Amino acid sequence: MAALPAGFPRDAVLEAAGAAADVARSVVLPFFRRGVRADDKTDASPVTIADRTAERAIRAVLSERLPGFGVMGEEFGLEGADSPYRWVIDPVDGTRAFLTGRPTFGTLVALLHDNVPVLGVIDQPVTGERWIGLRGEATRYVSTLPGTPVTRRCGDVGRAELSCTAPEIIDAPHRSGFDALAAAAKRTSWGGDCYAYGLLALGQIDIIAECTMKIWDWAALVPVVEGAGGRMTDWAGRPLRADGDGTVLAVGDGGLLPHVAGLLTPGIAIK
Repeated sequence: MAALPAGFPRDAVLEAAGAAADVARSVVLPFFRRGVRADDKTDASPVTIADRTAERAIRAVLSERLPGFGVMGEEFGLEGADSPYRWVIDPVDGTRAFLTGRPTFGTLVALLHDNVPVLGVIDQPVTGERWIGLRGEATRYVSTLPGTPVTRRCGDVGRAELSCTAPEIIDAPHRSGFDALAAAAKRTSWGGDCYAYGLLALGQIDIIAECTMKIWDWAALVPVVEGAGGRMTDWAGRPLRADGDGTVLAVGDGGLLPHVAGLLTPGIAIK
């Protein structure tokens, strides 16, 4: 597992990320199941007062704690583009779940160094669960619910639990690959957004394959999944990048990666 960059302010970063997740939780919870109105963004995805208010609060906390770091958020764009350290935040990942009263949305807080995720937090405000991933360290799971942040050993696709947030996020160019994977897997479940990746880190899910993902959708997930023993790549097995094709693949058992990527992207060869 790769080490943190030299001089990385580990404790200050962990404290800032935790404070950001705390403030987001305090902002989001009062809106949950309160009939908030959603506006449609230009890509037709919904956004609410909870998204906007939580992102403003997160930005304020992070800027105060570590003022030299850049910040990128889904709702309000990028500040501090010249910094090698950049926070990437999604205040409510899974707004559709939030709007319909499902506690499977989450707040995502990531930190990138030279565009590579080094820290990730998944926070579920309703259930009180929090996953914390830091490069080079084991993922931590903070909750009163049962669970150990270690992915499940499952080297056979035929025994694997596959998950995806929704059928409509599988765009047309990738539909045949997903269908091939779904046919090979033991079972496919739908729904979950970032929460599904937390469950994969707890060994409850084996494979997640999704499309049309932006950097704020996946940056925080990478340290959490990999710190629990899993792997995250695009569908061709390549490292995830902000300018990538939007495909995201997570496997709990790294041994699954060549077979799964081969089903999703025929002709690809991964060692």
